Amino acid sequence: MIEVAVYDSKGQKRETLKVKEDILGGYIRYTLLKQALVMYHSNKRVGTASTKGRSDVAGSGKKLFRQKGTGLARAGVSRTGKRVGGGATFAKSARSFRKSMPRKQRQLATKSAVLAKLLNDNVIVVDKLDFEEPKTKKFAGILGDLNIDRSCVVISKDIDKTLYKSARNIPRIQTMQVSQLNAGDICNHHKLLFTKEAFEKFVEDSRQVSGKKKVS
Repeated sequence: MIEVAVYDSKGQKRETLKVKEDILGGYIRYTLLKQALVMYHSNKRVGTASTKGRSDVAGSGKKLFRQKGTGLARAGVSRTGKRVGGGATFAKSARSFRKSMPRKQRQLATKSAVLAKLLNDNVIVVDKLDFEEPKTKKFAGILGDLNIDRSCVVISKDIDKTLYKSARNIPRIQTMQVSQLNAGDICNHHKLLFTKEAFEKFVEDSRQVSGKKKVS
């Protein structure tokens, strides 16, 4: 059983939540995490690099001059990569680097990533993050009170535009709703900052996926 403290925006402890490791897969699956990270980084590659080969450049396909008897080096067509204006040798072409994983594997990788953060005390739960209007200074103060001084993913239950606007100018801070949480973003940041509602929703969704019944 893992105990997670819930803090207010001033960094004061308010209560404690308990999470069973079984709900999050029971143990950290490092092989699955690596596979998820490879997919995460591959899907961020654009793959639009392209150069023209000898079949793409303009020019005649006729041999420039006869093979022997001219006193010159042998020459083929003008479009060869050895000549100025010719095509590139081993030309690059646009390609997709996209990879995929089965949905259940992605879910299990996400739960393993969160479990790893929990076991290393890198998950922080705050009772609420309410902003009447975007305030970067206020949000930065909350991060300071919670001792978050490195990269962090801020997770809310639903889309919160005010929270997003308050955090978007702070370096190494990323905001998302709990349904967007993935192993790649978790592993690429040092800490996770959940709102209490978001953390409870994540645990409940994980319980449903794992088939564990809620124990009152």
